[in-house]
Amino acid sequence: MARKAAGGTPATVALTAAGVAFELRPYDHDPRAESYGLEAAEALGVAPERVFKTLVAAVDGELTVAVVPVSGLLDLKALARALGGSRATMADPAAAQRATGYVVGGISPVGQRRRLPTVVDATALEHPTVLVSAGRRGLDLEIAPADLVAVTGAITGPISRRS
Repeated sequence: MARKAAGGTPATVALTAAGVAFELRPYDHDPRAESYGLEAAEALGVAPERVFKTLVAAVDGELTVAVVPVSGLLDLKALARALGGSRATMADPAAAQRATGYVVGGISPVGQRRRLPTVVDATALEHPTVLVSAGRRGLDLEIAPADLVAVTGAITGPISRRS
């Protein structure tokens, strides 16, 4: 996969600076879409199992990033276990935006304002590439899952469940 020009988001700038190969995948975003991730999968003609959403949660009060397939749901108990915590809750959207520097619906796991502990669902490793937000609605990036894990300093674990 060829590396593309920066694209202007902190995520693409961070990947370019790190020398990580990725491909930008823009699509026409509909602000009325109920699920940004499923919208991206459909618009880009990609199986929903390969498109991952970035969610911000709090594990024992500490903000954490969870990256899970848009075809599933985040299992908060599994997220807490993956990080050795006892309890996880979804973060307040305003807190998520402040910590990451991205707007909800466009939060990328890469290039966040503050590096948060990150867990990527283990199913990502089943695919040669996955798609995640590139830092704004209507723009995803395609990346090898091992590169995503490495550049975010993530751990992997079974943190999703079927919806």
